[in-house]
Amino acid sequence: MAAPIVFYDIPANVKGDGWSGNTLKTRFTLNLKGLPYKTVWVEYPDIARTAQDLGVGPTGTWPDGTPMYTLPMIYDPSTKTAIAESTAIARYLDATYPNTPRAIPEGTESFQEATVYALGAVMGGAIAKLVMPSIVDRLNDASKAYFKAARERALGGDMAQWSPRGSAIREEQWKQLGAAFGQIARWLDAGGDKEKKYFFGETPTFADIALAARLIWMKRILGDDSDEWKRVERWHEGRWVRQIQAFE
Repeated sequence: MAAPIVFYDIPANVKGDGWSGNTLKTRFTLNLKGLPYKTVWVEYPDIARTAQDLGVGPTGTWPDGTPMYTLPMIYDPSTKTAIAESTAIARYLDATYPNTPRAIPEGTESFQEATVYALGAVMGGAIAKLVMPSIVDRLNDASKAYFKAARERALGGDMAQWSPRGSAIREEQWKQLGAAFGQIARWLDAGGDKEKKYFFGETPTFADIALAARLIWMKRILGDDSDEWKRVERWHEGRWVRQIQAFE
């Protein structure tokens, strides 16, 4: 039996396995494919060193030009391959394990790339500024200060002022987010089939994984019993609850 893939994720005090919208994409891809894996939890300040130790390069740059190392990341002992970034990981797993369900079916590569980009673009900064301040409270002490400083460096300003609870700013962000999910619902319904569960019907692909990961990120950070998550549950006749059921 092949050794399990090593999956690097970020710990936090949440219900369920994982919480990050980025790392959940890889967790759900591994689950979709039924590949055995084990999770190694890495605190934020240790991500760069972990990547460097595995020979994995940065996935981007910070606004000041310094290299950015991020999770998800995997190490596959069967091929001695280490790789980061969720879409790149999905491509690697599809190519390396062709007898498992494909996350990115052949011929849909451009669709998957465009849809993942569009999901981020349509939600915009509203979702980040709504949810990210609550992440700090969920993280372990080893990651709190690093996460806060890094996100303030990326988005600017004082995190405490991004979306104060009870403020007009926060309510406007919720309105923007509701409109964004309305647009996503229209994409899913294109062609008139409102019973269609995923972008390609009844079979999830990477675009569906990306959407589910973003929703579950919100649910686990805001809290599944919070008034704000209940608000999402009510949108579009409960569609988003149904959208994530297969992934939880």
